[in-house]
Amino acid sequence: MLSGRTLEEVAAGEADQDPAVKPEFQSGDALVVVDVQRDFCAGGALAVPDADAIVPILNRWLEAAERAGVPIFLSRDWHPDQHVSFEARGGPWPEHCVQDSRGAELHPHLGVPASARIVTKGVRFDKDQHSVFDDTGLEAELRRLGVLRIFVGGLAQEVCVHASVIDALRRGFEVCVISDATRAVQAEAGERALAEMRDAGARVGRSG
Repeated sequence: MLSGRTLEEVAAGEADQDPAVKPEFQSGDALVVVDVQRDFCAGGALAVPDADAIVPILNRWLEAAERAGVPIFLSRDWHPDQHVSFEARGGPWPEHCVQDSRGAELHPHLGVPASARIVTKGVRFDKDQHSVFDDTGLEAELRRLGVLRIFVGGLAQEVCVHASVIDALRRGFEVCVISDATRAVQAEAGERALAEMRDAGARVGRSG
């Protein structure tokens, strides 16, 4: 029983209770930035509302991670032409992030450190790959580097961020979602995704 409160009010209350999280790293940490690409930002083929607003926030985290010397990973959708996820092939999405296209490029104002590693996904012809762990080799690389905890931001909150966080938790990593460094395609779906990530064991915090 929700005492007359709407789903949006409940979700807003949960968000207000999210602890502050600072871009401070220690040994065993890594930063994962999910799919901050032109096609998911303003003017893109599959633009997420207000997506550009997360770039300055992520840049602070990227700078802090580089200073701390912890591993940094940036994922990208890198779809082949006529990918199975596209509407023309019966999928749910308009054509986006096609390999070597302008839309597949990372956001031009994203401060990508030279040390950052690129995780490429969405390349399979037979299925989509929402999670950064889906046949990318990321888990093995994190294990090799001794990573225990990952901080996650990026796009979109209820799709690739959600899938990546849930996969990371299932694989035994600690996860902190930087909630103000993500945005959703649909606000209500984004709030549900945040709630599911919390329930699965992720820490959800705002850097402000």
